[in-house]
Order: sequence, then structure tokens, then C-alpha cells
Amino acid sequence: MKIQDRPEFASKLTAFTLPPSAPLADAIKIMAERNIGSVVVVDTDNKVIGILTERDLLRRVLANKINIETSSLSSVMTSNVMLAKPTDAVVDWLRIMSNERFRHLPVIDNDGRLITVMSQGDFVSYTWPDLINYFGAKASETVRGPSSPLIVMVAGIMLYSLIMVVVMKFI
Repeated sequence: MKIQDRPEFASKLTAFTLPPSAPLADAIKIMAERNIGSVVVVDTDNKVIGILTERDLLRRVLANKINIETSSLSSVMTSNVMLAKPTDAVVDWLRIMSNERFRHLPVIDNDGRLITVMSQGDFVSYTWPDLINYFGAKASETVRGPSSPLIVMVAGIMLYSLIMVVVMKFI
């Protein structure tokens, strides 16, 4: 499935953006007010040049005791941003995001302009039906016969618990 085919892609609100010169305090205030985990830093042509995430705030700002009133986004943002296209495969990005340990993925158009930001949470629901079907089939193979509703239910609960542990690790 492509990113553009996800229901979340079409229903996403416009990503919150700021220029690199914006005060860090402004970005933090808006992130808190809007309950968002990132701010995309863009140039005057709406092309992504960085991203500020909650992890950046913890590791770069708090850990180094940076003054949020006098610092700009450009001084603490992540500038090596991974960027996706709407036609990219969801499963590929889910794997990359998990392996590289980041949760916010700016999606750009063919001209490099920001369309939206997809989060790891937006992609997780994509895998549920496939995983449940997979484990149901494996449980059925194990029993060597028609799968018992009890076995499928237990496998589903175990799968849900495992995925929640993994997802909570990234939150």
C-alpha cells in the first residue's frame, strides 16, 4: 500500500511549520498547545530543511540547558531529515522508521514541497489485518486442522500485547 492510499494521509491536518529563524520558545509553546510531537522547519518555498521533535527538545535543548528564549529552531533542529513521497510504500517506511528510531515523516510533492507529516502511529494500523491473518494461519498450521476460535483469540491477544509493548517503546 502506498502512503497516499492510507486514510490518514487524506484526513491529515496541515503540518505545523516554522522558518529556521523562529524562536525555539514559540515552537515549544505551539507544540504544547496543539499537542503535536514535531514542527517542520521549512524555507520560504515550503521545502523541508529540518524538523524539531520532542526527542530533539530532550536531547539537545534540555540536556544542554539551551535558553529557549534566545535560541532559534536552526540551532537545535534535526537537519538531516528523511523525506517520503506519497507514492512510497507504507511498509518500507514503517521498517525504516522503526530501524532508524524516528516517528515523524514529512511527505513531500515532486517539487520537494511539504504536503503533510505522517507519524509512526499513522502506519501501525496498516499492519494489523495482515498480522492477525498471518498469526491465525500459523495457529491453524500448528493445530493441523481448522483453527479453533479459542486459538485464534489467544494468538490475537498475544499479538496485540506484543505490538503494544513495541509501540509503547517508541512513544
